[in-house]
Amino acid sequence: MIENNFIITLTFIMYLGVMLAIGLYAYKKTNNAKDYFLGGRSLGPWPAALSAGASDMSGWLLLGLPGYAYIAGIEAVWLAGGLLVGSWLNWLICAKRLRTYSITASDSLTLPGFLARRFNDQSKLLQTIAAFFILMFFLFYTSSGLVAGGKLFETVFGLDYTYAVIIGTLCVVSYTLFGGFLAVAWTDLVQGLLMSAALLIVPIAAMNGGLGQLATDLHAVNPELLTLWNDVDGKPLSWIAIISLVAWGLGYFGQPHILARFKATRSNADLITARRISVIWTAISMIGAVLVGLVGLLYVNNELTGALIDSEKIFMVLVDAIFHPVIAGILLAAILAAIMSTADSQLLVSSSALAEDFYKQLIKPQATSAEVVMVGRLGVLAISLLALYLAMSPDSSVLGLVSYAWAGFGAAFGPVLILSLYWRRMNRNGALAGILVGGITIVVWAQLTGGLFDIYEIVPGVILATIAIVATSLFTAEPEKMVTDQFDQYQKNLVEFD
Repeated sequence: MIENNFIITLTFIMYLGVMLAIGLYAYKKTNNAKDYFLGGRSLGPWPAALSAGASDMSGWLLLGLPGYAYIAGIEAVWLAGGLLVGSWLNWLICAKRLRTYSITASDSLTLPGFLARRFNDQSKLLQTIAAFFILMFFLFYTSSGLVAGGKLFETVFGLDYTYAVIIGTLCVVSYTLFGGFLAVAWTDLVQGLLMSAALLIVPIAAMNGGLGQLATDLHAVNPELLTLWNDVDGKPLSWIAIISLVAWGLGYFGQPHILARFKATRSNADLITARRISVIWTAISMIGAVLVGLVGLLYVNNELTGALIDSEKIFMVLVDAIFHPVIAGILLAAILAAIMSTADSQLLVSSSALAEDFYKQLIKPQATSAEVVMVGRLGVLAISLLALYLAMSPDSSVLGLVSYAWAGFGAAFGPVLILSLYWRRMNRNGALAGILVGGITIVVWAQLTGGLFDIYEIVPGVILATIAIVATSLFTAEPEKMVTDQFDQYQKNLVEFD
């Protein structure tokens, strides 16, 4: 696809070299499990903000969302808007409280570990089931990143899809394996800046005459592309369709890889600055991604005479058509950045679930910190291989895989986390019921179609999980005194930590 493959290849090698150098530096800074899984709680506002944003958006920001705008037009604003509001509320509602309470709860490193300590679950059942759902849904989430990597290397270098996916996997695993959380966070800072720059540069360079002319040209192609309330065929969007798009924002509250950034920030005061940075970055990135899809639609219609292409490759098509190979290589590296910034975070959270929540809790409680880190690194390799297997189909959709995993985390952990941070009466049985009902609802609902079952599964998942938590907590015994005393201490710490 790209005429000067040598220049593109050189650009990619240089980019990967920088990422590996960061990983090596982080390796030297990683001394124990707390460093490997949570960066020693040392992140400042910029790396915390951009690491949260970059690990959140993944390859779907440059492939899935532009691809959706390419086929659906302005309708994509419902999706982008829901995500923007959800991101802001997540920082506002969860960030400070989760950081404070995770420190109060025996300095918990993982989300399952936090929940187990929050409710003093001596049976280890809560931690084990939470870790199980994290591993299950992250397999799909990580595989979406590998699919995105496969499409990138397939399109740019003309590689067979299978080899393309394998190369992409090696790129991600290489620095995550050694550097741990610090490598992930610091590389995310670089990758987040590159992603937002690419999403601004590409549509601006591709537009002729600015936004007004873009709207005029889109209207000439199909006026329905510019309506929020109709689909591209002119049919009114159903309430199910609109709610399903906006409801993506609900997923933020249960994403372990995003929540880890809150816990890793060095102070509560830094979280306020980080929130502002992250929300601005997200808004810029969302606007750019939608514009890429709209501008790409015009380009395909005008230059390729409406030739059918894989919608999720529209960013790459525009870059190839408009820019010199040197610039194209840098901009295409932004896709690799998006893929790596999320897949590395997912691998790390998954490996922490294996090492901290399964190995240390169930197999060898007396394991040393160094041993836990080694198990975590082996977990990165094992999970990568399983995700690679799931990603091997060239027909896989990045957006489709992300939507399933996103809903799974949002329903299984979102209601549980929010209520655990705010509701003193919530007990261990309520938390367990919420995770099980939320996770199982996603798995079952995704298999059903027609009528109400066409709504995005995260909606019924969150509703039913919340009902399960409240009902089970109220109809079972009140939390033991130690749990309520810890909650009271956490409330005091909120003031002290500020």
